This record gives sequence, structure tokens and C-alpha cells, in this order.
Amino acid sequence: MTQPPWPPDPFTREERRIIERHRTPEQVQRFLRALPYNWELKGETLRSFRQVVRHNTAHCLEAALVAAVIMEQHGYPPLVVSFESKDGVDHVIFVFRRRGRWGAVARSRDAGLHGRKPVFRGIRDLVWSYFDPYVDFTGRITGYQLADLRALGKYDWRLALTNIWKVENYLLEIPHRKLRSSNRRYARLLTRFRSYRDRHPTGPVVEIYRDRQRWM
Repeated sequence: MTQPPWPPDPFTREERRIIERHRTPEQVQRFLRALPYNWELKGETLRSFRQVVRHNTAHCLEAALVAAVIMEQHGYPPLVVSFESKDGVDHVIFVFRRRGRWGAVARSRDAGLHGRKPVFRGIRDLVWSYFDPYVDFTGRITGYQLADLRALGKYDWRLALTNIWKVENYLLEIPHRKLRSSNRRYARLLTRFRSYRDRHPTGPVVEIYRDRQRWM
């Protein structure tokens, strides 16, 4: 466990209330799932924890940063995993370790890309749990990388009042590990997804996925 590198209490009363009410990854996942998704209707954003609390909305990277800030206050290192997709629609999750197993906290437009219970032996195994639900009309995970946000040094990604684009640039620039997957498997998943969407044009795609018991 790590100690946050901040002065006694930089948080507002509301921020501290949120932190104290959400002491576990499972609680943070429920908090993020309840937030309206940030569709960036007025332009692209990358908000800090402070700004997410003020606006009461978050997209996937913002949610990962919120999880990192909250869980850092409870002794977890601010670790995230960045996914690369063949269509350029990438994803970021907060990751944590419990009893030697890895789990994740995440927010997405797709329920299958939310968090994972801490049951995975390694980061690669955790990433693979996202492969199937990542496949839609264009998506396919092609790479991933674990990143420690403390590498950003004194840059204020936690509480800044402005967009924190340096975080996004950092995650885009770090080398990603290739995730090699079978074209036959991908084609099968794509066919299944298209068939489901033909029958159900709207709504979450959940029942077609296996291993949902590992989702959080």
C-alpha cells in the first residue's frame, strides 16, 4: 500500500464525503456506474476527480482517474491499464490487486467493459476478459499497457480545474504490449455481435458473453 503524496487534506467537504463512503473497489464501481455517462456533447473533456464531482458525469478515462484518486486515499497505488483498439476507440481502466489477484474498476458506454472482480492471475489475463465484449462493429483489442500515474510527477491530474490532456498524451505515448488474437475467434465474435444487433438494435449486449460472473 502507498501513501498519497499530498498535504493533510486538499479535498473539499463533498470530495472527502465521497472518498470516505467508497472505501473498496466494489463501492467505487457502484459509484461510477451510477454516474451519467459523459457524452462530451459540448466538446471533448478530460476532467480530474474534482471536476467530475462538480459536473456529476464521467467517460471511461475520467472514471479511471476518479477511481485512482479515491482508492489512492485508501492505500492503493494509482495504476491504470490502457487498451488499444484497431478502430482507435481505446479504453482505460483502474486496476488493483487483492490477495495476489488482479481486478479492475471502470466505466463505459458498454456494460461489458466495466470493472472486474479480483480473480485474475496477471494483467494479461485481466485484459483478455475484456476481449470478447470489446468486439462490436469496429472494435478489437490489439494492445495494452499497465501505467503508474505517479510517473506524471507533480502534474496535477487529481484535482486540476482544467482539462488534463497530459494524462491522455502519456497513455497514448507509452509503448503498448501487443495482444495477439485469432482472426477466426474475432470473426466468430463479430458475427455473433452483428446477429444480436440485427435482433436487438438498441440496449446493452450482455447475455451473449461468457464469464459474466467475473464482472463487477
